Amino acid sequence: MTEILTAVIPVVIIGVICAAVLVVASKIMAVKEDERFPKVRECLPGANCGACGYAGCDGYAKALCEDGSVPTNLCIPGADGVAKQLSEVLGVEFEDVVEQVAVVHCSGDCEHTQDKVEYQGIETCAAAKLLYGGKGSCTYGCLGLGDCQRACPHGAICIENGIARINTRQCIGCGVCAKACPNHLISLVADVERVVVECSNKDKGVETRKVCSRGCIGCKKCERACPLGAITVQHNVAVIDYEKCNDCPDFGICARVCTTGCIVQTDLNGMHRFNTNT
Repeated sequence: MTEILTAVIPVVIIGVICAAVLVVASKIMAVKEDERFPKVRECLPGANCGACGYAGCDGYAKALCEDGSVPTNLCIPGADGVAKQLSEVLGVEFEDVVEQVAVVHCSGDCEHTQDKVEYQGIETCAAAKLLYGGKGSCTYGCLGLGDCQRACPHGAICIENGIARINTRQCIGCGVCAKACPNHLISLVADVERVVVECSNKDKGVETRKVCSRGCIGCKKCERACPLGAITVQHNVAVIDYEKCNDCPDFGICARVCTTGCIVQTDLNGMHRFNTNT
């Protein structure tokens, strides 16, 4: 019995000492959490899309609590409702959210382009792209196998006539689809914008014309017509600077002069699309 106690007592004493050390260490080394964090986190929708620029909703909530300069209007999916709640919890002035929607920069549907091969393989855009850039004759175009559709958390995307189409009334601007597209055809645009370039082909005009009748041929008619210098041809494709595009005195002139009709006037908030060329 004495031998047993001799072995057990030191172990018990060591255990008690270690426990005491851990308790003291937990008190001294504890990282204090801002009491506002749970309330701030509760305001956020939990989409964890990264549209705010932080690693999910937890990251954004932590940044809001730790840095008073972080804006409360960065949650695009949450829109003005979330921004208002955050401003109330943090006691700061309300800032309006610039709502955004996803835009597909490709108009190469079945009527304007064609397949170069018959694809038989894994039905994903990522897999198809590994095979000579996809089945379509335009290697810059929409692969049409729905990676963006499957990624969209709100069912705002469908594959129609061979390419992705976005229902802007359902789109929350999270940007998940843009990350899922292997050809990087999708971008987020403020829903107040009314002109979009639906092409991403960077080949020279003669090559683009061979693979898609709606592709940008880099003719620069839009660039010369724009009174504000808001649209330029870069790498053989038209690009719009939306900061300059606002308050255009001749709105839609770029779309009207577009040779192929790849520049379109649209209502991103109401899902209406107006072609000025056929």
